[in-house]
Amino acid sequence: MGVSFMPANGETPEPQGQVFDAYEGNWVDRDAPAWARPYLRLSRADRPIGTWLLLLPCWWSITLAAASSGFLWLDLWLIVGTAAGAFLMRGAGCTWNDITDREFDAKVARTRSRPIPSGQVSVRGAIAWLVIQSLVALGILLTFNANAIAMGVGSLALVAIYPFAKRFTYWPQVFLGLAFNWGALLLWVAHTGSLGWPALLLYASGIAWTIFYDTIYAHQDKDDDTLIGVKSTALLFGELTDLRLHQFLLLSVALMVLAVMTALVGHGSGAGLFVGLLGVAGFAGHLYWQLSQLDPDDGETCLRLFRANRDAGLIPVLFFGLAILA
Repeated sequence: MGVSFMPANGETPEPQGQVFDAYEGNWVDRDAPAWARPYLRLSRADRPIGTWLLLLPCWWSITLAAASSGFLWLDLWLIVGTAAGAFLMRGAGCTWNDITDREFDAKVARTRSRPIPSGQVSVRGAIAWLVIQSLVALGILLTFNANAIAMGVGSLALVAIYPFAKRFTYWPQVFLGLAFNWGALLLWVAHTGSLGWPALLLYASGIAWTIFYDTIYAHQDKDDDTLIGVKSTALLFGELTDLRLHQFLLLSVALMVLAVMTALVGHGSGAGLFVGLLGVAGFAGHLYWQLSQLDPDDGETCLRLFRANRDAGLIPVLFFGLAILA
């Protein structure tokens, strides 16, 4: 029997089926065909920040690799292909997350409007959508070199485990960081053919950054999470959140500095190294600005600052790209 891509109740959803924390006036609710909206919402296409946060470590890595060993025309495809792949794999990951978390989501005010708990999409339809997104993403991955393909396949275990982490550890943000920053390793291998210390350091920097921004995000749900028994660093850090975020900020920045120096000292111009380090300084400044604005008990502020990490992550991309020309 085929799977019909219709809401579980058999009705076409109206625009008011939008998800609680979606961007106001987003393209899915405004322009997408009514039949497609539930599936695009399931992929978080109405909330693109997650795609950016998955994509940016990929772009850090490809631009730093190009600044270190020289720009290749292949890099243009890696940049574009990774953008499409990030959209698809973030969508697949969110679909898997919502399938596994559907009972929890129904109990949390911010998430009960998501497509599965709200009845817009059946579990069966969500599984089919997960498979479709994954297969298209695989098609893109297969255009990379063999080592990069192996790296990409290796990330699937992390994607599968992440939704369950908050059930057994107060550090689910670590598992998210391991999955979301895998592209720092993958794109370095796609450019150079093998792993290197700069990629490993960028990966570690990204994990610390993920703990930083996702702890801010998790503060929105801490009351509901306490009631239903879900764990997070927001609950673990509690009153020490500001101190812990400062520590992970410093760790992320220090590791990124080491990545830039390892990549560019002796492998590029002095001007390129200076420009690359300026990018790290801009990244650090943005994270410090976020902390100056943070009120962990204000959900709207937490969401706004979480979304601001797109701009924070774009700063190194811009400066690493300029370092290629320096």
